Amino acid sequence: MSKTKILYVEDELFLGKIVKESLESRQFDVVMESDGTNVLSVFRQINPDVCVLDVMLPHKDGFTIAGEIREINSAVPIIFLTAKTQTDDLVKGFTIGGNDYIRKPFSMEELIVRIENALRFKQQGAPVANGKDILTIGKYSFHVTRQMLSGYNEERKLSFRESELLKILYENRDRIIDRKDILNLLWGNDSFFNSRNLDVYITKLRSYLKEDDLLEIITIKGVGYRFVVG
Repeated sequence: MSKTKILYVEDELFLGKIVKESLESRQFDVVMESDGTNVLSVFRQINPDVCVLDVMLPHKDGFTIAGEIREINSAVPIIFLTAKTQTDDLVKGFTIGGNDYIRKPFSMEELIVRIENALRFKQQGAPVANGKDILTIGKYSFHVTRQMLSGYNEERKLSFRESELLKILYENRDRIIDRKDILNLLWGNDSFFNSRNLDVYITKLRSYLKEDDLLEIITIKGVGYRFVVG
């Protein structure tokens, strides 16, 4: 069985060496790069199973690199490592197509769990809801496998978790779905940090669907959400 290949981008060389050796001791195949300008060519060469990107890098930041990777590969999981925790930074990372965030400093156990979780979602793929590949959601069309939302003369590429969240909401439309259930389905746990991530995703989906007045993602305080499809 071949090892999981990780592209790890980190400019703090001492930290990078520790993380790389720790991952390799867990039987991961790790290629480390410290300069943002070289990452895209390395990505093309090794075709990694998952990318772990520091946000603050010399010459080219992790967000820019993630955007370039998404032009080549829309499915490879991207995990950001960052000291930034502002909502605007989270939104930017997820908009670009990131799958997860880990705040520095972090434990190796947390990093490994998040890598495995990202790979699990990738292996599962985006199952087609009710056997349909294209779902009609109000005046929008949601192409499940392409992760594309179309409507009002606009076509929007969704990130993996945006697609999964929209699919979960649609499959449970017009009834309440527990917030903890969503967190466990998308992240594997209902930690405070993942809960904040979910808030960001809900806000983004609301903005994507705002042109159709008959669609509404209602927050049921202390419980979860109800996706109203008029």
